[in-house]
Amino acid sequence: MTTMKRLLTYLTIPLALLTSCIGEEEFDNSCNGNFEALWQLIDEHYCFFAQAEEEFGLDWNAVHDKYKPIADTCRDELILFDMLGNMLGELRDGHVNLSSMFGTSYYWDWQLKEPMNFSDSIQRGYLGTDFKMTNGIKYNILPDSIGYVYVGSFSGGFNTNNLSLMLYNMRECKAIILDIRNNGGGKITAAEKLASIFIKEQIHYGYMQHKTGKGHNDFSAPEPLYLEPSEGARWLRSVVVLTNRGVYSAANHFVLIMRQLPHVAIIGDKTGGGSGMPLNSTLPNGWNVRLSACPTLDLDYRHTEFGIEPHIKVDITSEDWNNGRDTIIERAKALIFDYYSKKEEQEG
Repeated sequence: MTTMKRLLTYLTIPLALLTSCIGEEEFDNSCNGNFEALWQLIDEHYCFFAQAEEEFGLDWNAVHDKYKPIADTCRDELILFDMLGNMLGELRDGHVNLSSMFGTSYYWDWQLKEPMNFSDSIQRGYLGTDFKMTNGIKYNILPDSIGYVYVGSFSGGFNTNNLSLMLYNMRECKAIILDIRNNGGGKITAAEKLASIFIKEQIHYGYMQHKTGKGHNDFSAPEPLYLEPSEGARWLRSVVVLTNRGVYSAANHFVLIMRQLPHVAIIGDKTGGGSGMPLNSTLPNGWNVRLSACPTLDLDYRHTEFGIEPHIKVDITSEDWNNGRDTIIERAKALIFDYYSKKEEQEG
């Protein structure tokens, strides 16, 4: 499938899955009406009920019964906003939120309850002060000819020429450490653009499904996802991708792709997940709702909503943290040294 065909696949998602409105003829603009509208919206369109039930025992009907008495007696918009935000938090999904004039509700425990495994101040010791920067990507060359690249966000776009220049500047490196820790996501197109410099031919890396009805298990057949190689320079030598629980959404999508490549190792902590394409809707009172509606699966048809496991699990130790040493970067360097030592022995 060409890139254009893959884009058309996304564009043919039914509009009802991308945006939806709760009609006032169904629910009135009262505390109870907005509560029922939100609960039903989630009930009919949210895509991870089965996975949430398996992961932590979610019972969406029980959630309704839990919050219904509050909705029946609520007369204050601030209380209503907090209550609805707490109800959405029962899904434990960082992609689900409610926005109003009071702010936006988020669920953060997917990240905050886990080890941080990243420190800006420790990272500066590796990145140095003479690093180069392109499209928000910071990079430098570590001792022993190892490239270090930090991508903290996919919120912007990446330019083919700038990515090619980055690879040219690291042309003498034997391997790249690609650090995406604390990358909370952004644009999937940016994640795919970066991943495309690490492949030499089209790859099939996963699947996507779409909701086809109001039932919790009403989904289309899985549709394959493909990625084309970059039209610019490409890197086909060894890559070690560093992850932690702060890797989410489009960054999780990036790991899904990179994990399929034979010259790539993923080390660090499990990613934060967040694999659902969003749906946006509006409650009777005008508050905006965002929820996960289209799940992404890996090549084994496994959902990646609750994170992707690394090839090698590594945490930053307390001792290293106190001494300004990044255990995960050091493990990546050791992995590269070990690989090339064995390769030299075999060739010798």
